[in-house]
Amino acid sequence: MKVQVIGCNHHTTDIEFRERLAFQPNQVPDALDRFQRMHPGTEAVLLSTCNRVELYTASEKSAVCPSHEEVVDFFAAYHGLNATDIASELRQLSGEEAIRHLFTTAASLDSMVVGEAQILSQVKQAYEMANDGDFTGPLTHASFQAALRVAKRIATETALHKRRISIPSVAVADFASQFFERFDNKTILVIGAGEMGEETLQYLIDLNATDIHIVNRSIERAEDLASRTAGEAQPWEMLDPLLIKADLVVSTTGANKPIVTIDHYKDISQKRFQRPLFVLDLAVPRDFEPSIGDELGVYLYSIDDLQAVCDKNQRARQRELPKAQEIVEAETAKFMAELNHRTTVPWVKQLREQADSIKQDELSRLLNKLEVLGELGKQGRKELEVSFDRLVNKLLHPPLESLRDDASKGLEHGLLDALKKLFQLRE
Repeated sequence: MKVQVIGCNHHTTDIEFRERLAFQPNQVPDALDRFQRMHPGTEAVLLSTCNRVELYTASEKSAVCPSHEEVVDFFAAYHGLNATDIASELRQLSGEEAIRHLFTTAASLDSMVVGEAQILSQVKQAYEMANDGDFTGPLTHASFQAALRVAKRIATETALHKRRISIPSVAVADFASQFFERFDNKTILVIGAGEMGEETLQYLIDLNATDIHIVNRSIERAEDLASRTAGEAQPWEMLDPLLIKADLVVSTTGANKPIVTIDHYKDISQKRFQRPLFVLDLAVPRDFEPSIGDELGVYLYSIDDLQAVCDKNQRARQRELPKAQEIVEAETAKFMAELNHRTTVPWVKQLREQADSIKQDELSRLLNKLEVLGELGKQGRKELEVSFDRLVNKLLHPPLESLRDDASKGLEHGLLDALKKLFQLRE
């Protein structure tokens, strides 16, 4: 029995290498099909994200599981790469190390941003995709289902995921959500069409924001962002009318000086009639002059204000990390004990069947002799059968108990091999 993972991640390789090895979602079923045809009898799950490319394999028979070289050859052949060039970048973990890595990954303890929520859904999706294609089996079922349980346990029993540490998530959850009770009735203006604005906007959409306007000097980029977020692209000339109308502004331009000065805002504010305005200025340099924050009804926050909360939350997450790691260690030990016990089950069954067969032969011989002599009644026969059962159980109890104990510690092979040889158990 063998469980292993071979691949790379952001800890060991740069993004250029991971891009060369990455699988698009529509490629995964085909890749797994090719792999399984090359290695029949091997269970497989392929996890490919921006931060990792990892192939998990498992087999009831260790000899069936592909070697590091065979997996390297598979990756190389699929992507048209030279196996020699990538071999040293792909690490292999087996057994307990592989299971610990899977649990750690699913719980986002191995992520670039510890505690991020996306990796759990990616692990789940990878497992479900492999399962849908019938590339999984008993070992991968057990491993990935356990990983999902471990991740959920960490999310429940620690505060690791409760502290947001990205600028956009903090902007919405720790700032905007404290100011607005709801977003479905708010007019939102996004100035700029960069990644920071898009991510912030996505968090707002998740909170049911619908009235969204995007202004950018390049209308094409505004239209592109609008198409991905269900917003409405507006020409740059609409900036002032939208500032008058807006309840919340997210500004992320690359301008080298403020696009809204204090004098500019004072002209606009006269038409807002003191309606509150919430501004998330995520640009560096800032898009709004800081003095605008002193105006009546204006709540202006810069990226430095948000970064301070991010840093605080990051420190809080770090305090939760040891507890999460303890859970991973405990669950890994528990899983390996169960897996190792599973290894011994067929052999225990065979040993018991062998012992029972010998018992039945000897018991039948004795009962026949006693019946011929007329020295055995119905009750006597029953007592003999019980005695023989007890004898067998007592003889088998010490070695089987020792086997279970060693299995729980991951040491089953030495004792198991000895039992196979002593009792002549066969594959």
